[in-house]
Amino acid sequence: QVQLVESGGGLVQAGGSLRLSCALSGRTFSQYSMGWFRQAPGKEREFVAAITWSAGNTYYTDSVKGRFTISRDNAKNTVYLQMNSLKPEDTAVYYCAAEYMSGTYYKWETYDYRGQGTQVTVSS
Repeated sequence: QVQLVESGGGLVQAGGSLRLSCALSGRTFSQYSMGWFRQAPGKEREFVAAITWSAGNTYYTDSVKGRFTISRDNAKNTVYLQMNSLKPEDTAVYYCAAEYMSGTYYKWETYDYRGQGTQVTVSS
């Protein structure tokens, strides 16, 4: 059974930091590109960041560049999203997703597996 389990969400003040984690089980993690998406209340889900399976190339949406860092630890089957300088507009449910090898990393629909999400709330 394939599972993606996110953790690390919570409530933080503006300017603070959080680190999200997402563990993949049931598949060979090193063969999957990993992505983070988020959905704020009343808004569509949007791409946040991705890291490829082989070279570990990273991609970010413009609004988080310089503040968020995606990384992976293949030995722990885990992808991380380090979020610094958080803003109230970063408030959302954050989802991780796994896509077998390469693909269109910014499209939610192309991912093979998706987590249940973790809430991030940034207070002003």
